[in-house]
Amino acid sequence: MAAEIHYDMRIKLSLILLLITAGFSGISQDASFSQYYGNPLYLNPALAGSKICPRLTLNYRNQWPGIPATFVTYAASYDQFIDVVSGGIGLMVISEDMAGGAMKTTSASGMYSFRMNISKNLTLNAGFQGTYIQNKLDWDKFIFEDQLLVGDINNLPPTQESPPDRLSIGMIDFSAGMLFGYRERLYGGFAAHHLNQPDNSFYSNGDSKLPMKITAHAGALIDMRQGLSGGEVEDLSISPNIMYQQQGKFHQLNVGLYLNVYPFVLGAWFRHNFENPDAVIALVGFQHAKFKVGYSYDYTVSRLTNATGGAHEVSFAWQFDCGQKTFKHKAIKCPRF
Repeated sequence: MAAEIHYDMRIKLSLILLLITAGFSGISQDASFSQYYGNPLYLNPALAGSKICPRLTLNYRNQWPGIPATFVTYAASYDQFIDVVSGGIGLMVISEDMAGGAMKTTSASGMYSFRMNISKNLTLNAGFQGTYIQNKLDWDKFIFEDQLLVGDINNLPPTQESPPDRLSIGMIDFSAGMLFGYRERLYGGFAAHHLNQPDNSFYSNGDSKLPMKITAHAGALIDMRQGLSGGEVEDLSISPNIMYQQQGKFHQLNVGLYLNVYPFVLGAWFRHNFENPDAVIALVGFQHAKFKVGYSYDYTVSRLTNATGGAHEVSFAWQFDCGQKTFKHKAIKCPRF
């Protein structure tokens, strides 16, 4: 008879199973970035070209590093404003490695954002996005309950579970969003991702729609000396922000504040998932005329506790020169992180 797995190892494997199972069902839920303005095209396609000059953005997020079944997300995007088309264009690639490689998602997006000057002080962007998404399963990395009962940790018995019909699926996805800026001090936006709700089931007779994701975000840039009336907001300012997201039964509210003391940025947020508190988030960033880099940490306060290791996130962006070109539009000054 095979030796029993030690109790503590069984608990550890059970946790891995729980997280992999959560990841399997969570394939219908998008990855979430704490530095959502540090990954602007992922937040809202209407942010494409919002800084006018060309911009390259890189993002990395490692969620639950305290356990083997970690969730890692990479993102890279490029956007700029093009005067001849009266709007911004953007390209974005996202790669998600979920539950220690048991599932992988890769997406490539193209987007266009039309810019309109409603008045002297009010600017409006309307963005559109098309995406190709590919999901893959590595069945050999899944651990099921029948493997945890008996056996050796280094030689688990085979599972009796059968793999799905398909281990790789691809789909076309469409999204849209709007963004407004008022006097370069107030900003807000709305985005609807997965408008067509494509089928992402790994079973040929399955019906698993990718739920539409609704995002609303808003904030202000307040100069510490002149309030909303003027001043260089990057020198010494605060920026209160709020973001709400809903996808299927998942609801999330982020409330927080940035403190800009050039060239440094400090930030703190509370993320609440309505069903339970999720995390307290702290950020430190460094900004320059040409680039910015930020690091944030999510301290888990939900029932998972911070034994999972919380989440680490890093963002980097390079702002290119516009050259000698002149534009009739001004940049919308959303936060850099």
